[in-house]
Amino acid sequence: MRPVWSPDEGYLATQARMLADGGVLYDTVVDRKPPLLPWLYEACFSIFGSLSLWPLRTLAIVAHLVTAVLLASIARGRWGNRAGGAAGALYLMLSIGLSPEDTQAATFEVFMLPAMVAAFRYAERRRWLAAGIAVAVCSLTKQTGGAVLLPVLWMLWQDARHRGVRGLPALAKTAFGFALPIALVAVILTKPKGFLFWVVTGSGDYASLGGNWLQMIGRALGNSAILAAAGLGFLFPLGHRLWVRYRTGRPAPVHGESRGSVGDLGVWLASSVVAVATGFHFFGHYYLQLMPPLVLLGVGAVAASAVRWRPVMVYSTVAATAFWALAMAWPGEQLDQTTQVATAVAERSTPKDKVLVWGMHPELYWLSDRQPASRYLTAGFLTNFSGGKSADSVGEQYSVADAWQTFDQDLMVNGLPEIVVDDSGNAPYQPYLVPKIEDLLDTHYEPVGAYGDTVVYRLKKTG
Repeated sequence: MRPVWSPDEGYLATQARMLADGGVLYDTVVDRKPPLLPWLYEACFSIFGSLSLWPLRTLAIVAHLVTAVLLASIARGRWGNRAGGAAGALYLMLSIGLSPEDTQAATFEVFMLPAMVAAFRYAERRRWLAAGIAVAVCSLTKQTGGAVLLPVLWMLWQDARHRGVRGLPALAKTAFGFALPIALVAVILTKPKGFLFWVVTGSGDYASLGGNWLQMIGRALGNSAILAAAGLGFLFPLGHRLWVRYRTGRPAPVHGESRGSVGDLGVWLASSVVAVATGFHFFGHYYLQLMPPLVLLGVGAVAASAVRWRPVMVYSTVAATAFWALAMAWPGEQLDQTTQVATAVAERSTPKDKVLVWGMHPELYWLSDRQPASRYLTAGFLTNFSGGKSADSVGEQYSVADAWQTFDQDLMVNGLPEIVVDDSGNAPYQPYLVPKIEDLLDTHYEPVGAYGDTVVYRLKKTG
């Protein structure tokens, strides 16, 4: 329906074009994310072209389907065939249970889910080497995906304790499987120093506690409520089961077939909650990480109780239909404005010209088919701005280490950009609040168009 659903898609698409043009990841192409998804975007663009994201959207659907199949396999082994089928179907219906911008975009969380569920499934079957590799793949898609290592280690410990065997060989296999892919990527396929900084150590300010706590708490509660509403069909039986256990101090009565403990699922859910809370941003797409363990816990609660499947499936179908309708009717004013700006940029420049977008919408580069003038595709790297940050923690002095020196070097190498787009709006990094950007615009540029709260500047002609 839309060329781009979220800024993350635009960022990845722009990164992929830069890589295809000879850019070097974690050097001249940077982001605070692991490399697997940028490489996947680059590969798809090299095969299908870079004008559309339909290949990535197709792969995102495949990722959801693989996740559903893996969840069905886990549930089938624990609670039987009916629970297995329900788990797969419920996950697919729940997977659209947030804002469309969070669930319909081909971004990090969607692509890390198959590896995350695979890691749990391998650990459940005591295939420790494969579990470690799956955790590594998950972590190389998004750092917080590595939280699934906690339930993997929990199951390893439980297995060693119950079977009376020594767990060191299994632990060694898991550690080797986890370390080998990460070492391969960090040491051989990327620059080790750049990988360490951008993936591991360079996000301290971004993930700091300094922020608008009311906004962050509101976002956390709001997205939690939306997800709960989407999954109420199976979350209500789960909540009832937990309430009975709390009131009586004993597990709720079990009806029918039940094979398997839910302790490991509880550890998985707890680790996912910690992952979602990391950085204290609570963006909606982070909540996708909660869906697999929630589905399995809900399916287990229904399978082990007297609750019938029909009302669970009916409610989930109705909820999924409502979220589908929401996606179809989602307002597109921001995309319309972004498209207008991208068209204006393309009309006022040539394909060889560089462009600087001063804002948080890197999709402008991709939509206008213009190369960025700097490796920093958003103002966040140069000001520490992100959703939820308070104004007193945003500014030049809060930038990524040495970012402004690198920014100046980029402009010296690439030349001044032909077009600068001020997309800051009312954000706390408006040009007049960032002297270096204000001086750049005042000295070298003149406004040539305004689109809503976005202003397009063009390089002044000399001579």
